[in-house]
Amino acid sequence: MSEVAKVHWQTEGEGPDLVLVHGWGMNGAVWSACSRELAKHFTVHTVDLPGYGLSHQVSYQSMQELADMLLEEAPEHAIWLGWSLGGLIATHIAHCYPSRVSQLVTLASSPKFSEGEQWRGIKKDVLSAFMAQLSNDFELTIERFMALQAMGSPSARQDIKLLKQAVLSRPMPCPSALMLGLEWLDNLDYRPQLSQLSMPVHRWYGRLDGLVPVRIVKQLDAQMSTHQSHIFTQSSHAPFITETDEFVTRVIGLRV
Repeated sequence: MSEVAKVHWQTEGEGPDLVLVHGWGMNGAVWSACSRELAKHFTVHTVDLPGYGLSHQVSYQSMQELADMLLEEAPEHAIWLGWSLGGLIATHIAHCYPSRVSQLVTLASSPKFSEGEQWRGIKKDVLSAFMAQLSNDFELTIERFMALQAMGSPSARQDIKLLKQAVLSRPMPCPSALMLGLEWLDNLDYRPQLSQLSMPVHRWYGRLDGLVPVRIVKQLDAQMSTHQSHIFTQSSHAPFITETDEFVTRVIGLRV
């Protein structure tokens, strides 16, 4: 009987539990620039989301199914930090399972990624183009998405190199997981769920981010006044790579 595919977790360090959730097209290796430093202060749990990296053979059909898979092996009570699409996933878990999340951090993430009425986000035709490209050449689609994530960053070339290294260091993601992730980016709106959370919420952004426009910060701040927001001034979509030291310092500050 063949072994059932399992979600891949990596754990290092000691201290309060910290879960790091990567974004679309990536895997847990993307955190390698900062996880070693964070492990001096936390027990760091890095996951390869189902369908990605070393979890590429794990399949699911919905956000709820994905969340349940993660919680099977996740620590009982932890700070959850989700980057980009990972921020939506962590928000879902914080909303549906609040006892499991001591603090929520969304990094370069939006509760609604696609543009809409009086809401800035990724243009619908950009997301449609990615969906169309995905069926033809999903490796090229991921590469284009990485370039989009780094665009505007003063260290864009280095950022793309590090993102690419992370992707290539583990198995490529499953095309069906990539397509479902794009559908979530296109359709989900977690603004109501985000506003209802009772645990401390920290929303962190990159000033130069082309995927999550910094202009949404004021809108969300006005609606969610108990949240703490921060803008990394030199970063585009990957502040943990562009401004690693400041990112690590801010995460350590969550312990206080």
